Amino acid sequence: LNILVDTGSSNFAVAGVPDPDVTSYFNPELSSTYRSQGIDVTVKYSQGSWTGVLGTDVITIPKGIYGSYTINIATILESENFFLPGVKWHGILGLAYDALAKPSSSVETFFDSLVRQAKIPNIFSLQMCGAGLPVSGSGTNGGSLVLGGIEPSLYTGDIWYTPIKEEWYYQVEILKLEVGGQNLQLDCREYNADKAIVDSGTTLLRLPEKVFSAVVQAIARTSLIQEFSSGFWTGSQLACWDKTERPWSLFPKLSIYLRDENSSRSFRISILPQLYIQPILGIGDNLQCYRFGISSSTNALVIGATVMEGFYVIFDRAQRRVGFAVSPCAEVDGSPVSEIEGPFTTADVASNCVSSVSFHEPVLWIASYALMSLCGVILLVLIILLLIPPRCQHRYTDNDVVNDESSLVRHRWK
Repeated sequence: LNILVDTGSSNFAVAGVPDPDVTSYFNPELSSTYRSQGIDVTVKYSQGSWTGVLGTDVITIPKGIYGSYTINIATILESENFFLPGVKWHGILGLAYDALAKPSSSVETFFDSLVRQAKIPNIFSLQMCGAGLPVSGSGTNGGSLVLGGIEPSLYTGDIWYTPIKEEWYYQVEILKLEVGGQNLQLDCREYNADKAIVDSGTTLLRLPEKVFSAVVQAIARTSLIQEFSSGFWTGSQLACWDKTERPWSLFPKLSIYLRDENSSRSFRISILPQLYIQPILGIGDNLQCYRFGISSSTNALVIGATVMEGFYVIFDRAQRRVGFAVSPCAEVDGSPVSEIEGPFTTADVASNCVSSVSFHEPVLWIASYALMSLCGVILLVLIILLLIPPRCQHRYTDNDVVNDESSLVRHRWK
């Protein structure tokens, strides 16, 4: 089975029944090692969802980590917009923290199980390749997932690390964005609203709406194309050029500044247009059409595959940091399409660009706190009433009448 490597979720799941959009699936009834836990599980993503059953099975790693290991696995029984026409994968490997595991964080993640049983270091790294290649091309663009360490042949230059702000997603702190070397001049908290994460399972670079608008305006202003369809920026239209042309020279590079482990310093990762102006295969005889590899988001800035294809990314969970280094496969026509530079001072940005209180489920948290506050007030009133002695004792007379108007329980009497 081909498995989608996803650093933005925490469940390991594979197709467990036939599906029109998958070529293979795992039949647990034919497995001598699979054990169902009988627990239903549903996972929702920014696009798509699935429902299945939790179980355990034995896996082996074909290279480097020898032995067999028992891990949690969900068999997908129903899905919606998850397996799509033409996809080459049959399941998903969630590599984020157990805080995101469903139905609860008590479900040990695939990588946590491997660290515990195989005694490997608590670190993995990912090289995604495919820069400049058609989005809908056949086959694989290569790449590597290294469990338990770092492979020197997969990067060039230095590794730059940024701290993980919170261990659920791989949440990082972004200080500023530049388009064509020009600072967007936004409050740095806008870039982290309500979180900034590194997520291999997201295809595009996703930006909060205010940031997205500023980036589009800056690209349109600095590009050599004066009139551009708004549909291209929103993803509803493609832009096409003659196949002999390379439109990338018309667009500026995009830089993201991340806080360094030394909080008074930062570094920047930059992607050239070859990564965010993405070719689509097979449209027209003489034309090559492209899509915009950046989109807007309502709840996060997501460093997805659009950016990650330029770098070797190290998820150093042991030291609570994410590292970036230039990837040798991030080349188009023999020229690199990604850069890392630093250090830079952080004197021009706030000491903390991330909200000190992070609400994973904002509405649920607000409702919970409101209910707890209400219960606390009621409890306080009851305690006060119990402690206050009665000031007088009423003596009933013949004139005291208990009726619908005077009784506290009049609604029951009717």
